[in-house]
Amino acid sequence: MKLSCLQENLNRGLNIVGRAVATRTTLPITNNILLATDQSRLKLTATNLEMAITCWIGAKVAEEGAITVPARLLTEFISSLPSDKIDISLSPKTKTLELKCARFEARISGIDAKDFPPIPTVEEGITTRIEVAAFQQGTNQVVFAAAMEESRPVLTGVDAQFEGDLLTLAAADGFRLAVYKLPLADKVSQKTEVIIPARTLSELSRLIADQEEAIEITVNPGKGQALFRLKDIEVVSQLVQGTFPNYDQLIPQSRNTRMVVSVAEFLRATKTASIFARDGSGIVRLVITPGKVTVSARSEEIGDDVGEIDATVEGEEAKIAFNGKYLTDVLSVLHEAQVALETTNPSSPGVLRPVGSDNYLHVIMPMFVQW
Repeated sequence: MKLSCLQENLNRGLNIVGRAVATRTTLPITNNILLATDQSRLKLTATNLEMAITCWIGAKVAEEGAITVPARLLTEFISSLPSDKIDISLSPKTKTLELKCARFEARISGIDAKDFPPIPTVEEGITTRIEVAAFQQGTNQVVFAAAMEESRPVLTGVDAQFEGDLLTLAAADGFRLAVYKLPLADKVSQKTEVIIPARTLSELSRLIADQEEAIEITVNPGKGQALFRLKDIEVVSQLVQGTFPNYDQLIPQSRNTRMVVSVAEFLRATKTASIFARDGSGIVRLVITPGKVTVSARSEEIGDDVGEIDATVEGEEAKIAFNGKYLTDVLSVLHEAQVALETTNPSSPGVLRPVGSDNYLHVIMPMFVQW
């Protein structure tokens, strides 16, 4: 293997695939990045066995070859180099990778590429495309609601329903539910429902920040895999096995009170109350009366705080309490200027809907407090 490429391209490529390098693993080679020549490009691959990221960068290839080297060592060395041409050569006998850039050179001991886990090819199943902006907004507005703990594995993923020219994403952790509908650029031939790991979608959302072309998605429920193809980047992910809860039952069908408030003002009042709610189980109380909502929190040891914001209120006066973090999380990802909160009674879930768009809703379970 013998090639040359630009430091900035290699650095960018290593940072992209580095997101998939295993951190805690029983298979040491997954701490490595696979470097392989691919026609006139250099292919970089990393995997943690749940997700694999492959990135291609431009290179001048003199000799074909492949090797795996420790990801952290290579990434830190490359990022410290000047912006110049890097010459890379591999000694097949000693499995040593030699790198030269300006007046710097290094030798890194590698492991044979044959020992690297094979990256699945996802071919069958359904294939569609999604515009970058819609995918990014949809992902950002649901992924934070997925569960962190592994006690119920299906809740650590995002339920994705492909039907016709619509994709419905849903995430829940037992305390809240986020549902977002977005259009597909290509219709799918058959209705398909899969659970994609939330971490995979978070990484994709980062990767597509500077992408312009639509993302191509291939999902194979039979093999339990999904492929996301971007420009010069491919992400392959295992799907979460199991059945996602029927979340439609969690969405209240009626309401006694509906208030419309400014997202920015509601977020500020919630953040302020959350400072006092830290020692009080995170409880933020809302009291909805004609023309306004009072946002408050209190802690026995520290004190209390009360904030008032203007609101357009329909229906009865209402009281409800939520975990402040859950309110802050959802208000932070809304792009609309106003949001509606619908409530039935203090012990029923509250529903948040952005005003002016009907493709998103967020359900939060209330907290039981002494009023």
